[in-house]
Amino acid sequence: MFTLAEVASLNDIQPTYRILKPWWDVFMDYLAVVMLMVAIFAGTMQLTKDQVVCLPVLQSTVNSKAQPSASGKADFTTVETTTGRKTNLDFQQYVFINQMCYHLALPWYSKYFPYLVLIHTIILIVSSNFWFKYPKTCSKIEHFVSILGKCFESPWTTKALSETACEDSEENKQRLTGAQSLPKYVSTSSDEGSPSASTPMITKSGFKFSADKPMIEVPSVTILDKKDGEQAKALFEKVRKFRAHVEDSDLIYKLYVGQTVIKTVKFIFILCYTANFVNTISFEHICNPKVEHLIGYTQFECTHNMAYMLKKLLISYISLICVYGFICLYTLFWLFRIPLKEYSFEKVREESSFSDIPDVKNDFAFLLHMVDQYDQLYSKRFGVFLSEVSENKLREISLNHEWTFEKLRQHVSRNAQDKQELHLFMLSGVPDAVFDLTDLDVLKLELIPEAKIPAKISQMTNLQELHLCHCPAKVEQTAFSFLRDHLRCLHVKFTDVAEIPAWVYLLKNLRELYLIGNLNSENNKMIGLESLRELRHLKILHVKSNLTKIPPNITDVAPHLTKLVIHNDGTKLVVLNSLKKMTNVAELELQNCELERIPHAIFSLSNLQELDLKSNSIRTIEEIISFQHLKRLTCLKLWHNKIVNIPSSITHIKNLESLYLSNNKLESLPAAVFSLQKLRCLDVSYNSIALIPVEIGLLQNLQHFHITGNKVDTLPKQLFKCVKLRTLSLGQNCITSIPDKVSQLLQLTHLELKGNCLDRLPATLGQCQLLRKSGLVVEDHLFDALPSEVKEVLNQDTSIPFANGI
Repeated sequence: MFTLAEVASLNDIQPTYRILKPWWDVFMDYLAVVMLMVAIFAGTMQLTKDQVVCLPVLQSTVNSKAQPSASGKADFTTVETTTGRKTNLDFQQYVFINQMCYHLALPWYSKYFPYLVLIHTIILIVSSNFWFKYPKTCSKIEHFVSILGKCFESPWTTKALSETACEDSEENKQRLTGAQSLPKYVSTSSDEGSPSASTPMITKSGFKFSADKPMIEVPSVTILDKKDGEQAKALFEKVRKFRAHVEDSDLIYKLYVGQTVIKTVKFIFILCYTANFVNTISFEHICNPKVEHLIGYTQFECTHNMAYMLKKLLISYISLICVYGFICLYTLFWLFRIPLKEYSFEKVREESSFSDIPDVKNDFAFLLHMVDQYDQLYSKRFGVFLSEVSENKLREISLNHEWTFEKLRQHVSRNAQDKQELHLFMLSGVPDAVFDLTDLDVLKLELIPEAKIPAKISQMTNLQELHLCHCPAKVEQTAFSFLRDHLRCLHVKFTDVAEIPAWVYLLKNLRELYLIGNLNSENNKMIGLESLRELRHLKILHVKSNLTKIPPNITDVAPHLTKLVIHNDGTKLVVLNSLKKMTNVAELELQNCELERIPHAIFSLSNLQELDLKSNSIRTIEEIISFQHLKRLTCLKLWHNKIVNIPSSITHIKNLESLYLSNNKLESLPAAVFSLQKLRCLDVSYNSIALIPVEIGLLQNLQHFHITGNKVDTLPKQLFKCVKLRTLSLGQNCITSIPDKVSQLLQLTHLELKGNCLDRLPATLGQCQLLRKSGLVVEDHLFDALPSEVKEVLNQDTSIPFANGI
């Protein structure tokens, strides 16, 4: 027979799984152990003492008792002969009959009752613990228990809950002292911007108010070392992946319900058939072994010595199985009373500062419900690792440990405008030490989804430019007040309009706003820019997107704008009537907007000074005659279009100083261009021009002339009458020689000749006092062929003469 220890091992589960065993499972496990003891005790007794004792039933009757003598007196002789009856059976025959009758006369339930109890109990034990053994569920349970234990013991859990307790304690103090208007948590950074504000100070008698530095001390909490922080971050990642893995199915829930149903059905079955066999267990039994030819008797009366004990054990077993069944019924009631495939952390959210703990579902929810039956403290502490607020706090601590003031200082650089600039890329947040860089001019935040700008930014008095690249930053009220008053330039790059922080539209002192993103995507079709009406001092608006029309909200700041830039990434800009309202615009750029003609709305911009229509599909510019109304227009950029010729009406733009016509399809330069006496810059590079007209000599104010990438083969002598030329780009043409009159260009600092058919350079280049080798773009062999004295002049230090030329 099995020992109790051997059979009880079937009920063994890992000690760590006890947190998933509610009281009813534990109670049923103990009942199963008692049933095992009953089965083993009954089986042991049956193996050692179970037997029947049988005696034959005699067939002859005592006739002497029934028939008196003829004289009316008893026949004493006859009585004496019948007082003892011989059975004619020896010991071996009695043993034989006992064995025969044990199998024939004894009911089967009396013989097999202990074994049935053992089998039933083993089935119940297996049913109770099957969900811990089944591979597809035990793996999830193992991971859950492991993660739950680590989350419970994690120092980060203690720290996060301690901070919550500190905040709650601080709130209670504020309520008791009537100081509800005071901040929950006072930090030096939040008050440095307003040192004159009244702040509480802790004294022996309570709170008193002082204008000095705040002295509230929040109880210190555990400070995580680097190892604990890394473990906590790993736990957050494990919890996130485990949740995604478990929430997609309800297998554990179904398996637990299934095994509970099986136990309930098993209880009903055992109860039904066992109750019918209670009365079959009897002390006396009649046996007819049918072995008259061996024994001489046909019937025996037998006694079963274990009948009384077995009956009592059976009644005890029935009592145990009834209790077991009632618990199974309660379990089913609990399983279907509330939706166990949904779990809410509402109480945890109410008791802590982690208001964003998400509700969970399916197997994840069921496991948490089971844990609550063991101890609700586990789920409360586990909720810390489901909260994004908690994860962000951990990231913030780790971030501040990694990005110290010294490390940030090493990343500060000087940009093209000679301003101190810091660029932070793909961090979990903005390190606190950033706001200690008080001399920073430009701050760039890129791909930082949880960026928060605290009140400490008010220390950065030099900060005037902020870049938010896919970074929907949140700001505190004090920080917003500072940005509203001090920020001058803001760059926002986004994918969805919702990424543009709402506070951007309230920066009343903002001068420059750069918006880069897709305004016509599927997500943004019904979304427009918020009202820009509050940006009263906005002067420059730069929009790089794919607009089909100028957003109506831009007209809110139209009267204030002096520069409007729209880069449209190839989307055709159709509606331009809003331009007429921008009466003060001095610079207008409409690049890559698929314009086919110069928009008529531009002719209403009387204050326009610079117009840039780069990278469009303009073929003709006959409308240029209307530019005569734009008296202040000095710069016209029509480069990267499909313009074939320049109309003579260009002469009406009397004040034009810069004309950019590069990357078009021009084949000639009309004389009308050279009537623009104020022209200082002419760029006709990368066209099909074969001849430089002699009228170019009329441009006495010309300083920059670019004709690179054309078909010019000769240079007219009149070109060198433009003595103010500083830049002359003649590369990638068919020029065979450079006239010696190039020496007349005394102001020349940049000369490009590379890509021509030159065989030599004129020695008179040495007379161009400001030209140096760095400004001479030519093949090396041509430069080497120059006289040594010319090369010596060109190789001189450029710093002093260049400075004088400037």
